[in-house]
Amino acid sequence: MPALFEISSAAGRYTVEQEHGLLARSLPEMAGGVVIADEYFAARLAGQGLNLIALPATEQSKSLDAIGDVIIRMRGLGATRGSHLWAIGGGAIQDAAAFVASVYMRGIAWTYLPTTLLGMVDSCIGGKSSINVGAYKNIVGTFHVPRTVRIDAGLTASLSTEQRVAGLVEAAKITYCRGDDVFAQYLAQSPAPSLSPEAFGPIIALSLGAKKWFIEIDEFDRKERLLLNFGHTFGHALEGASHYRLSHGIGVGVGVLCALTLSRALLGGEPGGATAALEAHLRALLGAFDALPAILRDIDVAEAWDRLKADKKHEAAHYRFVTLDAAGRVELIRLPREPGTDRMVLSALHDTLASLIP
Repeated sequence: MPALFEISSAAGRYTVEQEHGLLARSLPEMAGGVVIADEYFAARLAGQGLNLIALPATEQSKSLDAIGDVIIRMRGLGATRGSHLWAIGGGAIQDAAAFVASVYMRGIAWTYLPTTLLGMVDSCIGGKSSINVGAYKNIVGTFHVPRTVRIDAGLTASLSTEQRVAGLVEAAKITYCRGDDVFAQYLAQSPAPSLSPEAFGPIIALSLGAKKWFIEIDEFDRKERLLLNFGHTFGHALEGASHYRLSHGIGVGVGVLCALTLSRALLGGEPGGATAALEAHLRALLGAFDALPAILRDIDVAEAWDRLKADKKHEAAHYRFVTLDAAGRVELIRLPREPGTDRMVLSALHDTLASLIP
């Protein structure tokens, strides 16, 4: 299988492979392990003689309550310390499987085959799991890298426009965070939801190459990798306030626009660099998702604000946001928790939502 590249981690090196048809060619290897798949792919894999655990592709599947049931089902299938776990699905399935792999009998090996564009361009590498507890999104988790990541871009053929937009939003964010040159290479691919699976291949490789730099230089989210949270503080709050009608990638897209609005307020003007190109591209992508205005219109901004204030990335006396400096570069800033900051952040949230609702 062709290796796209290897990634170095504290737990060792793991390989990222990319080729059409990888899912089908991986089936013989899965026979001796346990497969956690979303319901759609579990139905496709039924009858293949696999130890299958099907999960809904929803936020509930990555809740702490649901994880216990998955572990019990794995034990029922006879999984041991030597078993290999295979994860087939998008971000929610990855989070659940990565967390289970990291804690089951103190940790077992696992392989991930992402089935969404967002998973392929972003979350498949880095080894992070993020689990929801109650109303708190992604508040617990672990670092546990996979043995391999296998990317089959042919699977994008079945994705909805929303899922394609979500993946491209994350690819745009990652490449922008890596620098103007990389973002220019991304835009040169003419990224759009209508692209063929073959055309998504170079975008996937470029995005993962950009993310590889962040996770190798800062594997455990202490400095540089935190910049990839660009748009996430606003985005997570909006996802929760929409009761997850707003998917993660779409929420991040709206969240980046909120962060751009906040950056303008902090700078008292427009950031430089490729900022204008980023905003225009994100607005074009989000505009392709027809249901977005109706979802945003139904969001209770007060609830979004409460969720934003409770984000786990903040400190006791300061908010933490990834914004842009005057040159258009992403930077992590700390803002005091005081009325003036609250008004500025809430205004950025209000103004951005208003700009996306006709």
